[in-house]
Parts: sequence; structure tokens; C-alpha cells
Amino acid sequence: FFNETILVKTKKQDNFYENKYDAILISIGRFPNTDLNLSNVGLNLDNRGFIITDKQCRTNIQNIFAIGDVSGNPMLAHKGIYEGHIAAEVISGKNHFFDTTLIPNICYTDPEVAWVGITEKEAIEKKIDYIKSVFPWSALGRASVSNSSCGFTKLIFNKKTKRIIGGCVIGRSAGELLGEITLAIEMGCDISDISLTMHAHPTLYESINSAAKISEGTITDLLNF
Repeated sequence: FFNETILVKTKKQDNFYENKYDAILISIGRFPNTDLNLSNVGLNLDNRGFIITDKQCRTNIQNIFAIGDVSGNPMLAHKGIYEGHIAAEVISGKNHFFDTTLIPNICYTDPEVAWVGITEKEAIEKKIDYIKSVFPWSALGRASVSNSSCGFTKLIFNKKTKRIIGGCVIGRSAGELLGEITLAIEMGCDISDISLTMHAHPTLYESINSAAKISEGTITDLLNF
């Protein structure tokens, strides 16, 4: 500490730096609590100690399932709860599966950042031809009157099938808007399914409808899009 501030010394390659800060947030990450001698029963773990599971949350041992943080990233409460439901359904005899691309992700910052499905980077890596549409919140009435116009809603569609495969929202209450996008991906909705569904005005979630209209070429809220 230095005069009620925190002096931080860092090293980058061969260079040393000193900076003063009012506060420091230390995030050291998390690791799985799997130190139970699981190797004694033959459970397979990855190189970080997470239990390896399939799309039904089943381990390499037929009658042992693993859910939640011990089964790997992302370590989210809603992911663990959903895995618990999947495992219970499978144990009861139903042929249910867990699609990891449908995990909603939210950063509770200001503004919020939320995304689900396949990202542009992943689409490129998987050689998926895609259509991207981005609707700026500066053209969104509800965002303007609530002083939250610095944001956008982005949708990603498969170019061949026109089905939605991913989405991202940055702005006020972005996490609340993610539900519709997640459901649309789960239901296999295409561009027209979203663009032709009436959305209330003025709302933040109508930006999803507007983004779909951009891809369809029917948007009336923007010029020269």
C-alpha cells in the first residue's frame, strides 16, 4: 500500500511496470472438487480434473452421472440445474440430450452482455456460411427514452437453412432478452418466424424482431442498413 492506494508491480516479458490503484479485484479461477479418489472406481477425468461426460451427463461408467461444476465449464447455476434434469430424465428411461450450444451466458456488467448459441468465430471455424444482422439500440425507442441507447442486438442465421443459430445482446437488461433468442434456437426458428412475429412497442425485446428484419431486408427503422 502507498498513501492509501495500492502499488502494483507487474512484468510483461522482460519489462517491469508500476501502477497505483484504488482497488484490485483478484480472480484466481476455480477448479473441480473431485479429489475423491475417483480413479479407484475408474472414472475418466480430463487434464484439469473435471469429470468427462457425454450429452446425457453420463460418465464412462454406465450407471454413474455427473452434473454441475464437476463436469466442466461453464460453471453456471442454470447449467448445473439443467444437467440435473437431463440426468434424471435419462435415468428414468427417457432419451434426452444436453445441447451445450444452448447455454445462456450473461455478464452482469453495465451495460449487460449476453450471448447464446454459435458465435461468428465458431461459425467460421466450423465452416458454416452464416448471415449476421445487427440492430443498433440507437434506433430503438424504448432504449432512447430510458437512456440506454448504447447497445445492440445481433442475430446469426445459417445462410442455407435461414435458421437462427446464435445471438448476442449488449445493453440494459440484455440477459432478459436472451430467453427469446434461446427458445428460437431450440425451436429451429428461421428468419421469417422471428420477423413475422408481432413484438410489442416500445420494448427492448422488439430489437430481436428488428434484427431479423434486417436479415430479411424488410427493416423500416433504419436507412442504408
